[in-house]
Amino acid sequence: MKRIVAGIVAHVDAGKTTLSEALLYRTGEIRKLGRVDHGDAFLDTNSLEKARGITIFAHQALVEHGDLRLTLLDTPGHVDFAAETERVLRVLDYAILVVSGTDGVQGHTETLWRLLARYGVPTFIFVNKCDADGFNGEAVLAQLRKRLSDAAYPLPAVDGLSDDDEVPLGESAEDIATLDETAMNDYLEHGGLSVVRLRAMIAARELFPVYFGSALKLEGVEEFLDGVESFTAETQWPERFAARVFKVAHDGQHNRMTWLRVTGGMLKAKEIVSSSTRKTAEPAWSEKVDQVRVYNGAKFDTVIEVPAGAVCAVTGLTQTFPGEGLGYEPDAESPSLQPVLTYTVLPADAGSGDAENVGRDAAQRNTGQHGVDPDNSDDAQEDSGFVARPRFDDLTLHKVITALRELEDENPLLHVVWVERLAEVHVQLMGAVQLEIVQQTLHDRFGLDVSFGPGSILYRETITEPIEGIGHFEPLRHYAEAHILLEPGKPGSGISVASALSENDLDRNWQRLILTHLTEREHLGVLVGAPLTDIKMTLVAGKAHLKHTEGGDFRQATYRAIRQGLMEARAGVSGRPGSPVEERPDTTGQGNCRLLEPWYRFRLEVPADMIGRAMSDVQRMSGTFDSPSTDGGYAVIEGEAPVSEMRDYAMEVNQYAHGHGRFSATFGGYKPCHDAEQVIKIAVYDPESDLDNTPDSVFCAHGAGYPVKWYKVPEFAHLDYATTKSAA
Repeated sequence: MKRIVAGIVAHVDAGKTTLSEALLYRTGEIRKLGRVDHGDAFLDTNSLEKARGITIFAHQALVEHGDLRLTLLDTPGHVDFAAETERVLRVLDYAILVVSGTDGVQGHTETLWRLLARYGVPTFIFVNKCDADGFNGEAVLAQLRKRLSDAAYPLPAVDGLSDDDEVPLGESAEDIATLDETAMNDYLEHGGLSVVRLRAMIAARELFPVYFGSALKLEGVEEFLDGVESFTAETQWPERFAARVFKVAHDGQHNRMTWLRVTGGMLKAKEIVSSSTRKTAEPAWSEKVDQVRVYNGAKFDTVIEVPAGAVCAVTGLTQTFPGEGLGYEPDAESPSLQPVLTYTVLPADAGSGDAENVGRDAAQRNTGQHGVDPDNSDDAQEDSGFVARPRFDDLTLHKVITALRELEDENPLLHVVWVERLAEVHVQLMGAVQLEIVQQTLHDRFGLDVSFGPGSILYRETITEPIEGIGHFEPLRHYAEAHILLEPGKPGSGISVASALSENDLDRNWQRLILTHLTEREHLGVLVGAPLTDIKMTLVAGKAHLKHTEGGDFRQATYRAIRQGLMEARAGVSGRPGSPVEERPDTTGQGNCRLLEPWYRFRLEVPADMIGRAMSDVQRMSGTFDSPSTDGGYAVIEGEAPVSEMRDYAMEVNQYAHGHGRFSATFGGYKPCHDAEQVIKIAVYDPESDLDNTPDSVFCAHGAGYPVKWYKVPEFAHLDYATTKSAA
């Protein structure tokens, strides 16, 4: 029997879960068709999903049809939970993209299509709601080809055809053959295309089959199942054990479950598994699998083993995270969808914050810093216009952080941060709907009632020129010095680390420890204290003491080296500074540091007579756009703009277009901040006063340690610069 794992993806309300219900009903897996709006869908097992009528978490179901054993993974359709969908895409053989026959291709549909292309997932398209009044199949097909791919073609029913039989494609045969050179040769030789040839084209993403139907009325579902059975190919898996984690969850008893797909060998209960060994022979951790569960909706069977290709949930693993590889499977690359907003967690009776403080808090709270000196008196804070936030008591605060850490374990992009100097908890989220879900989950699962402060933009920082930073930590009976070369990376590359140091200069164990310190925390920039990104950090020099060096010494030296380098970069130094430095360099500007902000990639559809208003709005918001196009009586603008300017624009479009405009936006990556000077000014961030992230070093003389300011550190350092370029 052919074993296939397929994920169903769609824009919200396209009928994705309804199609899942129809597939389960048609194959006899369920006896009654459930409905999302009735709260009785087989795959919407969570109480929040039933209450809201949307899919929030990915769920698994098993379908058997003919010679096909299909594992269905139903994914969220709402954009706020797109990160959950992206994690599922990494473990799929095929995807089923559901498009509403009445609404057509939506903005989030295009986002999903780009993700499917990024992960190379072969895709079947099911056009749903074809029974609705006004449905036009030709128009929908033309839209699919225009906005998704020219290779989208309807395929006929294939029930009873063998692999070598010719598929009756009619007039489409020649057009489909032009998509692939081998297919064209087959067409010219035999006058048609076989099931095997179409199967190969679909697997190579050269052809995207389109099926039409109505999931609610079970129309076209049988033909679609026949197509999936005929035109899918089972993956041949290696014998060496490997698995990919795509989800972490907790059951009703708070047991931690790791959802994974086995991509090689066999997974057995009570077996020891480890983190990825693809790049290193020594895994970071090894743990024993307790139970192996195969889920079907809310129910599961406990099994002894699962073969390669299977999807299961296991208990007993405590260190896994979504995207992690186990055994010989490498870790996945960073997700392309990232949260752009951050919120302060407050007591339930705190409300949503004073609107007048939103602008003042926007830059500071999202970075984990605030412009008000925490040592100032209450009177001074009141004079400055800042109203102190309500606080949790110590016991409740501990419970809130513990609960949020469990939710962060399930969704790493939540990114819970405790800001010590503000005594506040911050979380990062995709949008308002996810915010409500987190709030309700804390109430239902943990019995905690919280509110959230006003959302603010999540900034990032990077550099534009290389700089070698020096960190030295030498209080009495301690010693460590590290030189870290900071270099600008490609946009979207995040943080990468490496060592260019010989083991003759510094022992291997110390080097590995330093590399760990480079990645174990989120390092902050020196403009507004925002997290660093798009930087390569390379260990280029280091020194230890045979007697006095301890592991924590290199942690301090490494952290200080990064910050010292960033301060030099802000002073405009490239490569290495000149020496000696008689006075403190000027760091009032950005220098070689850059503040980055999230941008939206948007699509705006308005009546043609409103195109001028729409274009001027985008320009006012510092955005860019391509040449407008027309679609019927609508003008279409596609482009990019800062999230800070466009986050509430959907409501504005609805107002001036009187309900006839459509606006959709997705995360488009980080770009230089359009109003960096203003944001930096509002943040009032002093990197030298941030003692948790100090750029200064500690040296020792006459039996006592003493601090040295960052710009004087090069004169006191025990090692020469590894780089040769100095400031002009």
